[in-house]
Amino acid sequence: MHRRWLFIAAASALIVVSLVVGFLLDHEADSGPAEAAPVGGTQAGVPPATGPSPTTSLSATDGTATPSAKGTPRRESARATTAPAKSSAADTPQSGSAAAPLAGRIRPGVTYRGVATFYDSDGTGACLYDASGDVMTAAMNHTDYESAKACGAYVRVRAANGASITVRITNECPGECAPGHIDLSAQAFAKLAPPSLGEIPITWTLLSPSAADTISVRYKSGSSRYWCGVQVIGHRNPVARLEVRAGSGWRQLPRTDYNYFISDGGSGCGGEIRITDIFGEQLTVTGIALTPDAVQSTRVQFAKR
Repeated sequence: MHRRWLFIAAASALIVVSLVVGFLLDHEADSGPAEAAPVGGTQAGVPPATGPSPTTSLSATDGTATPSAKGTPRRESARATTAPAKSSAADTPQSGSAAAPLAGRIRPGVTYRGVATFYDSDGTGACLYDASGDVMTAAMNHTDYESAKACGAYVRVRAANGASITVRITNECPGECAPGHIDLSAQAFAKLAPPSLGEIPITWTLLSPSAADTISVRYKSGSSRYWCGVQVIGHRNPVARLEVRAGSGWRQLPRTDYNYFISDGGSGCGGEIRITDIFGEQLTVTGIALTPDAVQSTRVQFAKR
């Protein structure tokens, strides 16, 4: 009798368990699957974008990575790309010899056209050179004078009749002289044409003459160790810049339109001087005393070009 009740109790328990499991399964089937939460900030029910993912490309200049907004490679320059300002033809030097990187408006290898007039000249003028017995001199028009860059330059002037002369620029022709115009000494003009003509058409080119003495240097009157002006005289090729020794380096001095390089604070006055021509040749001069208004010879000269 006891065993019979145990069997009945076990059977009853098994029935109860089966009923509970079935109830749970039926409840899950009625409820449906759980709703998915948005992932990565996308809206529910909206599929994520399937386009190409952003890529990076290396800069063409510095190797830095730059993201592309549209997923395509893009090269970016680390330098500014602002277009240079345009200049008028009158302000742009004509192309000449590439061997004169420091040349201004007057360049070797270029033939310039203009007119020639004449005046009474003794070699003095805006370049502040001394009077000399060499009367083959000229005044350059204001534009090509270029704030004294033309001072001391040798140019070959040729007339339409084939006659030609070589003159040294010692002066500036006033503003009414157009680009290309050279105002010759009376003696120089007379070698090209009768003075009665007054004005003739010419062509002219920059020269590097064979015959040339050594360069001289002069300190301007009033120069001292607190302020000085330095002038270069007798150079075969146009002077592009002048520097003075300042500590362990060099300091470039600004050039005035009266052909002196000025050290306002006296830096380098009385010390080493380095002179550079338009071709880039550098000459270092030592032993020049800080003596105002005295022409002091050197042992150097630029090479013929």
